[in-house]
Amino acid sequence: MIKILVSDKKKKDLFVSLFQILKNCSSIISSTFTSELLHIQGMDKSHVCLFDAKINSKWFCSYEIEKAINLSFDSNVFYSIISTKSDSQDLIINMEDNDTLHIHFINQKKNETKKGEFSKFFKMPLNEYEYEEMNIPLVDYDAEFSLSSKQTTELLSQLNNFGSDMIIKCSEDKISLTTNGISGEMMVDVPIEDLSSFSIVEGDEIILTYNLSYINKMCITNKLSNDINFSLSNNCPIKISYDLGDNSLLQFFMAPKMNE
Repeated sequence: MIKILVSDKKKKDLFVSLFQILKNCSSIISSTFTSELLHIQGMDKSHVCLFDAKINSKWFCSYEIEKAINLSFDSNVFYSIISTKSDSQDLIINMEDNDTLHIHFINQKKNETKKGEFSKFFKMPLNEYEYEEMNIPLVDYDAEFSLSSKQTTELLSQLNNFGSDMIIKCSEDKISLTTNGISGEMMVDVPIEDLSSFSIVEGDEIILTYNLSYINKMCITNKLSNDINFSLSNNCPIKISYDLGDNSLLQFFMAPKMNE
């Protein structure tokens, strides 16, 4: 038996944004519910990037799990359902049998129900999907920085208009983002003082190239957190992470493109 409740407006918005970004990575979501957290992990269909979300049980208004269980479901259908949320209604997700997820939007405080705001009840079939969970090693990255999520999404959207790859260059002075294609070239210099946080190995310089369309998918929304965190090393996949609050986070990992 599973029953979780999200009543806080900000967290409902965040929950919807989380699956907005995940549905762009994979059409099927593999999720594990334990007594301590909801864990979602998977690869995009091209096996280019890995996503990993851990939502602490305390993040939810109410979180009841009878025993640990793995569920798989269509991410597009789930997103379509939770997108119908209303600000004053509670989001309730429960499962009583083994093949159906029940999702409800109701106002449990009858005296606060607004005229024209109707309760909604959904049933969503679960999928059979085999996914072997990966262990993600801890890495001491050579450079780490955080940038406003609003600025990040705007910059990446602009860069995406000019090329298919993005070169990230990190030094002690600045961070530059460059792309070029048949439409021309775009380069953005981000001063260190404009970053929310920044660290790099003294005297180091990091130059890495990534597929811009995938980076753009990982940063498609600015509603998950105020800042997006980037961690880079010359010999490791980039890590892009979001702090979801209450000891919860979303992380993406993608290997750089090899120089030809």
